Amino acid sequence: MRIGNGRAALLVLALAAGLAGCSDSEAVAPTASGPALSEASLTTLAAEVRALTAGRGIGPLGRPAPVRPALVELGRALAFDKILSGNKDISCMTCHLPGFATGDGRSLSIGQGATGLGPARVDPHGAFIPRNAPPAFNLFATKALFWDGRVEVLPNGKLRTPAGVKLNPHMASAFEFGAASALPLFPVLSREEMRAPNGNELADIKDKDPQQVWKALMKRLGAIPEYRRMFEAAYPGTRFSQMNFGHAANAIAGFLVDQFAFNNSPWDQFLEGNDAAMTETQLRGAKDFMSARCSICHNGSTLSDGKFHNVAVAQIGPGKGDGPSGTDDFGRMRETGLATDRYAFRTPALRNVELTGPYGHDGAFTDLRAFVDHYSESDVKLRSFGISALEPLLQPTLQPTADAILASRDTLLNGVVFPTQTIDEVTAFMLALTDPAARDLSHAVPASVPSGLPIDH
Repeated sequence: MRIGNGRAALLVLALAAGLAGCSDSEAVAPTASGPALSEASLTTLAAEVRALTAGRGIGPLGRPAPVRPALVELGRALAFDKILSGNKDISCMTCHLPGFATGDGRSLSIGQGATGLGPARVDPHGAFIPRNAPPAFNLFATKALFWDGRVEVLPNGKLRTPAGVKLNPHMASAFEFGAASALPLFPVLSREEMRAPNGNELADIKDKDPQQVWKALMKRLGAIPEYRRMFEAAYPGTRFSQMNFGHAANAIAGFLVDQFAFNNSPWDQFLEGNDAAMTETQLRGAKDFMSARCSICHNGSTLSDGKFHNVAVAQIGPGKGDGPSGTDDFGRMRETGLATDRYAFRTPALRNVELTGPYGHDGAFTDLRAFVDHYSESDVKLRSFGISALEPLLQPTLQPTADAILASRDTLLNGVVFPTQTIDEVTAFMLALTDPAARDLSHAVPASVPSGLPIDH
């Protein structure tokens, strides 16, 4: 099935119905995607997009419940404070920089022991984190986190994390934001991300004892009077001595939820009834998107089904230790053990996607249009994947795994072919998903943190 041909047929029918009886005086300016539609035809196109959107179960994104200010301020400080890293040289936000839309502008992040920020960050040994740093937008509406979903709220409402029973009920009782509350527990455990392989008391703790790492972090925080005051203000009626790192993780989540929730993009305004919120090209792109298979996976209020799919993205970087070479990344299969989940990764939410490149679980695509184009004949695109857009250190790391990846590629991609015009229009629609307020996140950065350590932003 050629998706582009079906889309063209639908558009011809829509134009035939919409253009009947229109006068020249109703014409609007032409766009790059083709002849301009009259105002009446634009209204018809908008109605079609609304009908298709409703059919896919895609609705508006609400706002999260208000977060108490004292919790936000504690979370803000913790998120930017390098005291949570082993050698006090990296914070949570070093890889989720407000200046880079809560990412770092890199295909693959660079963790502890490095210098510089964003694309200028350099590790003295050329080391990379195996996966792209996902954005922190609208976490309140997300039930599965990390690219492989290793932190997720299960259908029965229970929380599943890599810590298993080591995440005890006392810690979990502090959680107020679902999976997002557990998210900050794990980067601090990772030696490559924050804890470091040696040189500090956190690194001396065995990897199989996460509770001891979390307790050591609380000891660090408790030694700073300002943190003790902030914790007790954020959790009224509870003394710091009764708290654990679950309270710290929950505070970071509260900050992320409060500061990085955005739902006022042109797309949101369109969903609220404003037919003029998007350009004609963006409307065409929305129709393409809803008519094709894109919206089967990118649906719901965040434009993500929260599930896992193999969309034939080339593997670059150090990998996660999988495959004969140890430089592959089996994705969701690492969590489920199911061969059908090999190379499957979480469907990313598309809100503010314009701002959050590079794209893919390993940032293999540095350009949004190129990633949209990849879905057309993705098997061909995978086999011919070019490395020229990648930074020099990553270019030699492209893995020769195209055949293995295509063996479990999602069948939804079989036969998908988009004409150039459709790719351009869908890319234009992606731009309509940007909330203007998300372009400047400087409001989220604290002036200082209680440890006195420098702030990355």
